Amino acid sequence: MIYYRVKSIVIGLSLTLWISLPSCDSQKEKSVFDYASVRPHFQQELDGVPIDLYLLENQNGIQVTVTNYGSRIVHLIVPDKEDREVDVVLGFNSLDQYLNSSEPYFGAVVGRYANRIADARFVLNDTEYLLAANNGVNSLHGGPGGYHNVPWEVRDFSKTAITLVLLSPNGDEGFPGNLRVEMTYTLTDENELVMDYQATTDQATPLNLTNHAFFNLNGDGSGDINGHVLHIKAARYTPVNEVLIPTGQIEEVINTPFDFTKAIAIGARVNETHEQLRYGNGYDHNFVLDKGISVAPALVASIQSSQSGINLQVFTSEPGLQFYGGNFLDGSIQGKNGTYEFRGAFCLETQHFPDSPNQAHFPTTILEPGDTYLSRSMYKFVLSSY
Repeated sequence: MIYYRVKSIVIGLSLTLWISLPSCDSQKEKSVFDYASVRPHFQQELDGVPIDLYLLENQNGIQVTVTNYGSRIVHLIVPDKEDREVDVVLGFNSLDQYLNSSEPYFGAVVGRYANRIADARFVLNDTEYLLAANNGVNSLHGGPGGYHNVPWEVRDFSKTAITLVLLSPNGDEGFPGNLRVEMTYTLTDENELVMDYQATTDQATPLNLTNHAFFNLNGDGSGDINGHVLHIKAARYTPVNEVLIPTGQIEEVINTPFDFTKAIAIGARVNETHEQLRYGNGYDHNFVLDKGISVAPALVASIQSSQSGINLQVFTSEPGLQFYGGNFLDGSIQGKNGTYEFRGAFCLETQHFPDSPNQAHFPTTILEPGDTYLSRSMYKFVLSSY
């Protein structure tokens, strides 16, 4: 994925996680999950690779668990305004539940191409590549055998960091080139959850990686997210057709339900009569960030819940942000702490635009041999005072 070149290094998307903690003098309640009892439910082999659940902790009591199935975040514990521990990401407490879930992307790294590619095909260097279709006739998040659905190798693990590696062979889900992906989660004592990606290829290939965490700042399984107040620094977005493929146009958000340039509740306009909301059954659209592509991450979005007092800020060097409002959750999934109802989560996925391999005027996502894809992702959680 080519975003910014410095001596043949490609700088990609950027996200960081800071968590502002309440006073350490306040009384903590019992943890919302017990790692020792949950971990055995992940410990089995998958395709000959041992799967496990890994716990990261810092000196401030922040807890994050990661499984090497899909390189996914399973738990992310944040204190709310009452200093109660809240698990703010959706997911499951066993590997079997992930394997059998109708929603395959909870907390996972998705690739080789995050988001959709029209008609599951593209042309690169005069060669047509046919991909695995898993979203009607389109390819979504790398196909059914994408990076969310395979075991990753754990290369290094410590109390505060884990590095995972994936070798994606030439022809994987139809994509060209042997691709090596390495990603590291690091939990710092500054309360940052840092996600670093690095990738190289031996053949030109589209590449668009992101983490697909589903958030509910009131806690997973706690109801819908319509009351969360969202601000996105984007005056434009990419409209889609009825199967959620970009039309190729870039339109202004002003005077539409997609105007989050001033903070507003997600549910304030989600049920308005608008063709784009009808196509997505709500919000499932790429926003064209005002800052464009940047080397250093910049603040592009913030979202908060008055109920929990938790505020999430998103920083990125990417040109796009996919805002998804949980429109395909339907109450049929029982998660870690409750039922995942319609619009029971939101995703803010920093990435390049959907269908870029077929849209020449969109920022390119082609990674060339000899270049290195580098990407840092950062979320910042702030406990607000109310």
